[in-house]
Amino acid sequence: MILMDDHVTEYAQMVADGKITAGRLHILACERHLEDLRRQKTAGFPYYWDIAASERVIEYAETLTIAEGTEPRPIRLYGFQMLQFGGRMGWKTLDGFRRFRRSYISMARQNGKSMTNGIMGTYIGNFCGYNYGKLFTVATKKRQARIAWEEMSKFIQIDDDLSELFEVKDYKSVIVCLETLSTIEALSREAGLDDGFRSIYTSLDEVQQQKTNYIYKSLYNGTRSLKETLLSMITTRGFDQSPTSFSYEIDSYAVKILEGAVTADDFFVDIHCLDKGDDYFDECNFVKANPHLARTDHGLKTLRQDAQTAKDMGGGELRDYLTKAMNLWARDASTSFIEKTEDWKACASERALDDMRGRPCYIGIDLSSGGDLTSIALTFPLDGKFYLYSHSFMPRGRLQEHIETDIAPYDIWEQSELITVTGGIHEYKNDYKFIVAHLKKIIEEYDLKPKAIGYDPHNADGFLSDLEDLGFPLLEVTQSARFLNDATVDMRLNIKSGSVEYNRGNELLTWSMTNAKVVANSFGEIKVDKEPKARSKRIDPVDAVIDAHVAYMKFDAGVDVEEELKKYLEIMGWGETGASD
Repeated sequence: MILMDDHVTEYAQMVADGKITAGRLHILACERHLEDLRRQKTAGFPYYWDIAASERVIEYAETLTIAEGTEPRPIRLYGFQMLQFGGRMGWKTLDGFRRFRRSYISMARQNGKSMTNGIMGTYIGNFCGYNYGKLFTVATKKRQARIAWEEMSKFIQIDDDLSELFEVKDYKSVIVCLETLSTIEALSREAGLDDGFRSIYTSLDEVQQQKTNYIYKSLYNGTRSLKETLLSMITTRGFDQSPTSFSYEIDSYAVKILEGAVTADDFFVDIHCLDKGDDYFDECNFVKANPHLARTDHGLKTLRQDAQTAKDMGGGELRDYLTKAMNLWARDASTSFIEKTEDWKACASERALDDMRGRPCYIGIDLSSGGDLTSIALTFPLDGKFYLYSHSFMPRGRLQEHIETDIAPYDIWEQSELITVTGGIHEYKNDYKFIVAHLKKIIEEYDLKPKAIGYDPHNADGFLSDLEDLGFPLLEVTQSARFLNDATVDMRLNIKSGSVEYNRGNELLTWSMTNAKVVANSFGEIKVDKEPKARSKRIDPVDAVIDAHVAYMKFDAGVDVEEELKKYLEIMGWGETGASD
């Protein structure tokens, strides 16, 4: 029996084993493929790996010729490119359609992103069996939209065989796929892009230039009726790090997919960048962001020169080097509530609420205004540890709106019973009686022993009588840094030291934890908050956790706040003055 080559899996395993130098996020992309192989065709993962489909697109890519340059040369794929081609085409649903409908690929400039989309476009257009399909290359401006389109045109014009299978109409920016009568067209927002494009393939170039999600939503919304589609986003991280920019938002979401903070089985992600703590100027790290360029003699020489210039000049030159050559956002990780996502993931366990039967607990409630997310949390002291349970609520009339604005799978979380969606499709305000009903249910079902309820007084006036009817002590949790500091610091310490547990299936809690930032007042006291203007990065479950922890610290006489703060400073590596060493 002859076993078929599986270049994708072989490469992913080598990266996971540390045999190939790569950044953390690319390693996670490879590990995601390997983990998916282990769970394919299971009840919770209805997909399978089709090696033949993966190898076909890799073989096709390596039959093409690069026309640009002093002389034509054949394409020879690197392992990371095999992962990007084969990974997206090889994973299938159980009924045989492609699994991935969206993809996000980010790496430094000049590493072949547009060429990759050019290859994928011609392959899907003529060799995947879909007749009369529409394919697009898209960007904000037509000139940018034509970059991937021109890559396709060059592949066709230099290859006699392909020239017989495609017709290039350069004056129209249209390529006709003669086998399927599909068309590939370059479009831009400035020249005719609008809703209603039912595309079987779209190359969305330079996502970092997208200030809003308008183009993305216009294209993706038109594909819902298709059994197979691929919206392929390619980019290098840009200068706009504001949390309201679409490029920053979609990049953050992609990172969370790789880190396991959210589940998006239809979304392929591959990000190449330096890791936190890497020396920006050490050429051993260049390959993490430049998986192609840093593996060529000329490319490595150019990167060395750029690094030296950035180091010497600083300022704008350094900023451009870090963004375009190292694919980094200029972000301050110190403001994150969870400094390292790995710390939070290490706290995941198989424990569920059923394991807390008969135990004492403290309840936290964060009430939203209008129809936003409302959350409750229960914290259970467990011999030096804390088990966290959370549940959220949202009115039915706001569900689809928040799925789109937050780029969050609230519908999936509803199915997973992490959120209760209340009322009918015309209900737009939260009904707080559902919260009381949920609390009564779990308290009775699991024989819980609540010691106190900490609640955010905002919007709570009409709700207090219902809380009082539960019969447990109430604590108004003032939402100021002075009042919340001790509980916020203590919870950060507990997460960092592994003294917290939560059910690993609680993706909504994980998502909100990774969204949460901390802000400080003039005295250095901190509290959890959203990023400025980032309304869609919801942190309500975290707020509820902090409210519950405030109640615990106020009602449990055994907590020595000063001692806990001292431990926190030691773990964070701070001296007595609070200055970082």
